[in-house]
Amino acid sequence: MCNLRITPINMVIWDTMKTTLEIPDLLFRRAKSVAAQRGIPLRQFVTEAVQDKLSSSSGPSQKPWMKHVGKLKHSRKDSEQINKRIEEAFEQIDKENWE
Repeated sequence: MCNLRITPINMVIWDTMKTTLEIPDLLFRRAKSVAAQRGIPLRQFVTEAVQDKLSSSSGPSQKPWMKHVGKLKHSRKDSEQINKRIEEAFEQIDKENWE
């Protein structure tokens, strides 16, 4: 018979991570001041700020200019008419220019 010693494994799941951030001094002071005014710890303020930032964008493919895509959809017919007139104008040849 083999003598195996079974040791229990600590299966704790941490829901927080300690980290170090390098941020501009003025930004740090403002964040600390606002957190104090709200009566919350700086770590809670930073956590909420990061959560807000992450939830405001739907992912890395979301570009700031994407929110304007499709806003001029209503002017599609106008654009088609303008393009048609441009094509018609350029199809005509002025004989004066080719002599």
